Amino acid sequence: MKITDTIDSLLKSKGGDRVLSVTPEQSVYEAVEKMAVESIGALLVISEGSLVGILSERDYARKVILKGHSSKETLVREIMTSPVVFVTPQNTVDECMAIMTNQRFRHLPVVDDDVVVGVVSIGDLVRWIISGQAQTIQELEGYITGRYPG
Repeated sequence: MKITDTIDSLLKSKGGDRVLSVTPEQSVYEAVEKMAVESIGALLVISEGSLVGILSERDYARKVILKGHSSKETLVREIMTSPVVFVTPQNTVDECMAIMTNQRFRHLPVVDDDVVVGVVSIGDLVRWIISGQAQTIQELEGYITGRYPG
């Protein structure tokens, strides 16, 4: 598990190919309710099979709550972030970390041939990197104590 590994590797290790989404015509209330049920911080917005936006808890807080709007009367399309920055399965963990850090967001859709194949969060990337570091530390400890390789 290295920072040069592809996002495809991360998605495969993450398991489950379920992509959670809402449509632009749904209410923000429905979207936030779905995020709560699924314990996630963002949903993709998909219309007629195409990725058209992303809706995060941050969008909800800044564009609904702070402006005094009603989540039941506001549509997802009114507050979603669009266009969406996305990566492909061939992008590396390091590249995704840089994109998320520079753009200041926590969720990144993964698109392959115009089809959404997954979403990676900043937490997914951090777990991948930490796991790789733990493996390296184990190997170094083995080398230092003479148990390397193995």
